[in-house]
Amino acid sequence: MARARSEERRAEILRAALEVIAERGYRGASLSAVAERVGLTQQGLLHYFPTKDALLVAVLEERDQWDTGGAGRSSEAWRLDLLDPLVEYNAMRPGVVQTFSALLGECVTEDHPAREFFTHRYAQVRQGMAAALRGEYGERLPGGLTPEQAAPLVVAVMDGLQYQWLLDPGSVDMPAAFRDFLSLLQHEPAP
Repeated sequence: MARARSEERRAEILRAALEVIAERGYRGASLSAVAERVGLTQQGLLHYFPTKDALLVAVLEERDQWDTGGAGRSSEAWRLDLLDPLVEYNAMRPGVVQTFSALLGECVTEDHPAREFFTHRYAQVRQGMAAALRGEYGERLPGGLTPEQAAPLVVAVMDGLQYQWLLDPGSVDMPAAFRDFLSLLQHEPAP
């Protein structure tokens, strides 16, 4: 019973951290603000996450688990048939997308604690995406690219659409635009 309550409290802290980071970015977020959201003292929060960096990594890992079942952090192939529903699902969670996007933008600075996470994550995602593309199309996509050439493009489209959608959700239909992109992968180039 105590373990279940502890897990529930941990999940509540992660949701609060997602909200605070989405609102303020990582550098502007504080442990005290997260603790306050869940009705804890900062000392109480430190019982679950001993540092702000540990909380950040837990938030990122939890987000990947929600979205990919862990495939984003492993060499497993992504499933192309699940990408469209994933984009659709993300369109229903603007706070999660905003948090991820804010952290991704911030982490390009050398001293950001999420830099190592994202560097490793993107290497694994590109590898998994290449495997998924190879499984779907073989060694060459209809447009002539290899899976390794196309993988970073698929990932860039997914992340780029998230930024555009966050900035102007009324003008960018993220799921529809991603479906349009997927249809491009299936077409032969014009002679």
